Amino acid sequence: MGALDGLTILVPESRELDLFAGMLEAQGARALRCPLVQIAALEDSSEAEHWIGELVAGPFDFTVLLTGEGLRHLLTISGAHREDFIRALGKSRTVIRGPKPARALREIGLVPGITAAAPTSQGVLESLEKEKLQGARIGVQLYPGDGGQPLVEALIARGARVFPVTPYRYTTDTESEQVAKVIRDLAAGRIGMIAFTSSPQIDRLFAVAREYGLMLELTQGLARTPIAAIGPVMESALKAHGLASAIHPASSFHLKPMINAICEAWGRQT
Repeated sequence: MGALDGLTILVPESRELDLFAGMLEAQGARALRCPLVQIAALEDSSEAEHWIGELVAGPFDFTVLLTGEGLRHLLTISGAHREDFIRALGKSRTVIRGPKPARALREIGLVPGITAAAPTSQGVLESLEKEKLQGARIGVQLYPGDGGQPLVEALIARGARVFPVTPYRYTTDTESEQVAKVIRDLAAGRIGMIAFTSSPQIDRLFAVAREYGLMLELTQGLARTPIAAIGPVMESALKAHGLASAIHPASSFHLKPMINAICEAWGRQT
């Protein structure tokens, strides 16, 4: 008997879809794979190349890394200047939001200078506020969308010279008709739980619901379906849509702690 026997769980993850779904299936769940958002390379990387050039020419006082994928894409974009980029990054005081950028730094032999106490943009800001920001040159690696913009604006308001870069983009993955079917299944109660691992996933669900006239079905479906969220950033995205998760890791925001939280929650329901 598995801890998740009898559970049909919607998995909107893309990059680690098979890993995450496999972990759930190993516990007895039926994982309904529906990758909603795919990370892709920039169509035009000239702005990111310029940002890399700024860092190499004179390392920033602080370099904020909000995502691990962001650093990996910057390394790819740096091309022949990869080693120069890594050396310059090593001379800058890196500031990370959570475990994924820490792992990406370790992959190139670097360690974070500052780790935000809370894995959010607000946590990054609170950590940086302990430093001298007036006149500081701060590179900020963002992710697609406007989620990191308040951090940029807050740093500028504190007198910093901010150099933002968004080194990758999101594309839709699963065809919209399949997503619409998932929304109908949620509304009909055919899905027992949904596990969100990144904020664009919930945005895509609502975008498809608007496109297909399924807003009522989506809101009803999400209201009746237990929601698992991997961490505070995802919690904030849910809150922006008037939702909240009852299931989340207590402190360590990785897949395994999330699986444990899902198993505990399912155990209480059965």
